[in-house]
Amino acid sequence: MALFIGSEVYRGSSYGPAHPLRVPRVSTVMDLCRALGWLPAAQYRTSPRARAAALTHWHTPEYVAALQRAEADGTVTAGAQARYHLGTLSNPVFGQMFSRPATGAGGVMLAAELLASGTAAVHVPGGGTHHGLPDRANGFCYLNDPVLAILALRRAGMARVAYIDIDAHHCDGVQHGFAGDPETLLISTHEQGRWPFTGALDDDGGGNCINLPLPRGFNDTEMRAVLDAVILPQVQAFRPDVIVLQAGADSLDEDPLSRLSLSNRAYVGVLCALRPLAPRLLLLGGGGYNPWSVGRCWSALWATLAGLDIPDHLPDTAQSILQALSWGGRPPPAPHLLTTLLDPPREGTVNPDLRARIGHLAQRLRA
Repeated sequence: MALFIGSEVYRGSSYGPAHPLRVPRVSTVMDLCRALGWLPAAQYRTSPRARAAALTHWHTPEYVAALQRAEADGTVTAGAQARYHLGTLSNPVFGQMFSRPATGAGGVMLAAELLASGTAAVHVPGGGTHHGLPDRANGFCYLNDPVLAILALRRAGMARVAYIDIDAHHCDGVQHGFAGDPETLLISTHEQGRWPFTGALDDDGGGNCINLPLPRGFNDTEMRAVLDAVILPQVQAFRPDVIVLQAGADSLDEDPLSRLSLSNRAYVGVLCALRPLAPRLLLLGGGGYNPWSVGRCWSALWATLAGLDIPDHLPDTAQSILQALSWGGRPPPAPHLLTTLLDPPREGTVNPDLRARIGHLAQRLRA
């Protein structure tokens, strides 16, 4: 049975009215899934908030204390801003700046316990903050719950972890945590030339990291090519105890912070292909800054993980949730974003540069 870990903290908190993470995401997923009858009590768990001591499995005690202090005071000193990158445009001070990421971290730690005790798959849409560094905030991420998740999975007895990241941005924090670790396989697909400007094609992180920068316009056909030629063979050969899939939704065509063009069917395809390759799977959220496309994508992934049928046309109760969303005065979305869960496929040709990169990677990995 698959389990879903959520929290109301995501409904009542925002990074601020001008920040890309002002949009409702996890709460939209929870509301959509409940409207569709997909979150029965037996499959839903409320995420605990991780204690400060638990966060120091990777983050420094000084940084965790500074994050707590910033939330309590509602401000940061100039010294703390410079040292910990708190109170910046990317990582602003807001009312739940410790409690919200600590809830995401608590969710993945609970997921590790559940997976160790026999649960086959867990979805934590509030997780996936893959940029956080041990001693500072980075790229909207105050903590790095994927790193904390991998460490928790290991403490629970799952030594070999395959971490797959299909967010539009490179998982610099996760690579910082596990570069050179032979018990971790890290595969990241991300837009070329996009912040944080790491994860170059030849960056192997000491041997265990596979980075594939993607061209603009990256489509569903190209994702299948990457999946078949790079991701699946490497995961299969690695034989992980558990797969962690970071499914940041900013690689979707509608997202404002990237120029990739996937449909959410491509995300479903990645999940379906990976699921048989390990006895356990942890599914995380991540980026995603269009409230309609994020909510639909992560809801479709939960349905896929839980073995639920996705309707061709949403019932009125689910449509009303999507219709009630707003996005800073922007025009209404395309009609299918309000009435369906799955996008039309976004097929196309395989970019010659991408084909060459895939071939380059395949040659390097065979060597």
